[in-house]
Amino acid sequence: MDVQEPATARAYRMLERMIVTLELPPASVTTEGALVERVGMGRTPVREAIQRLGWEGLLEVRPRAGLAIAALHAADWRRVLDARRGVEVILARSAARFLTDEGAAQFHAALTDMQKAVITGNVVAFLEADKSLDEAIAAAADNPFAARLAAPLQTHSRRFWYRYQSDSGLAEAADGHVGLIRAMIEGDEEGAGAAAARLMDLLSRNADLAART
Repeated sequence: MDVQEPATARAYRMLERMIVTLELPPASVTTEGALVERVGMGRTPVREAIQRLGWEGLLEVRPRAGLAIAALHAADWRRVLDARRGVEVILARSAARFLTDEGAAQFHAALTDMQKAVITGNVVAFLEADKSLDEAIAAAADNPFAARLAAPLQTHSRRFWYRYQSDSGLAEAADGHVGLIRAMIEGDEEGAGAAAARLMDLLSRNADLAART
C-alpha cells in the first residue's frame, strides 16, 4: 500500500517546480496567500515549504513586503556547479558501492523517462526525471549529509538549465547520464565518480556559454 506524501512535502514539490520552470518568474514578488491559492493546500504546509525554499535560496521572505523569488544571473550558474561538483562525485561513488536492486530499478526508470522526454521534446518531464534520478542516487549513496548539501544545488542548477538551454540540449544531457547510471549499476566506484565529474563538465560548459550571451 502506497503511503501518501506528507502535505508539506507535496507543497514543497509544487512550489519548487514552479520556481524551477519559471512559472514563478525570477525576481518577481508574491505573497503567502497567493501561493496557498496556487497550490490549493492549507496555509501550514505552504508556510513550511516557503521556509525550506527560503533556506535553499530560492526565495526571500521579506517581512511585510511579500516573498521575492530569487533572481537569475547567468554568471551564478557556474558558481552553483563549482560548489556541486565535489559532492556529486561523492554521491556517485557511494551509490555505486551500496546500490541495491531497488535502487538500480529506480535508475533505469529515471533514464527511461529522460529518453522519453528527449523524444517528445518535453523539457519539464526531463527535469522531473532528472530530479527523480538525483533522489534515487541520494538514497542509494546512504550519505544523508552529502545528500542534504547536494539537493538545493541540484535545484538551482535545474532552474538555470531550464532558463538557458534550448530543446536541442535534451539529448546531450540525457547522454551525459547514461555513463553515470551504467557505472553505478556495475558497482564501478571510480567510473561513477569520473562520470559524475564529466556531467559537471558538460553543465559547466553550458554555464560558460550562458554567461557570455
